[in-house]
Amino acid sequence: MSGATLITERSWGEGDQEFRASLGMWVFLATEILFFGGLFLAYAELRSQNVEAFDEAGKHANFFFGTLNTILLITSSFMMTIALVCSDKGDRSLLRAMLLVTLALGVGFLLCKGLEYRSDLQEHLGPGRNFPVRLPAAQAFFAMYWAMTGLHAVHLTVGLGVVGRVWLIARRPVWPENFHRTLHVSALYWHLIDVIWMMLYSIFYLVGRAT
Repeated sequence: MSGATLITERSWGEGDQEFRASLGMWVFLATEILFFGGLFLAYAELRSQNVEAFDEAGKHANFFFGTLNTILLITSSFMMTIALVCSDKGDRSLLRAMLLVTLALGVGFLLCKGLEYRSDLQEHLGPGRNFPVRLPAAQAFFAMYWAMTGLHAVHLTVGLGVVGRVWLIARRPVWPENFHRTLHVSALYWHLIDVIWMMLYSIFYLVGRAT
């Protein structure tokens, strides 16, 4: 009985590592979705009460930088997907290249976001006396804009660290046994960053453009 129990425990411990890693990441992603979900609900509530002000404020969001960053992140997710395919096929050189391109696109996103923030500050698009939109509730729009895009930038910075770590591991002559699992889990996080940005792009850069 004890020997059978020992064999069962060993088999479960070895075979369950991938499941636990995936489950842990999905739980983490769920908490992130809940966190941003609360912010999206707060935005929806504020907008429902101040539609005109939010539409007017949305026209002042920098559409060029917002669209450019969207293209950068979508492309980076595509590169990450190619990296996963390369990992499955054992193409090490292309895998490292795709991870490096993903990192470069992520850094490009942060640089563009910094330029956008500088432009926003120059146009006084923040709470203060010189705010260009006269409708009072328009400042609530940009308060949500600064908070949510800033938090997204923090998550993207963390994502760069995660992908950078995977890239460093991929450069080793011999990959650890859990490398493929680490890569897939890292890709899940990176894709979440992309999905969140697409939602941010919709509510901050597209709102009010059709009117």
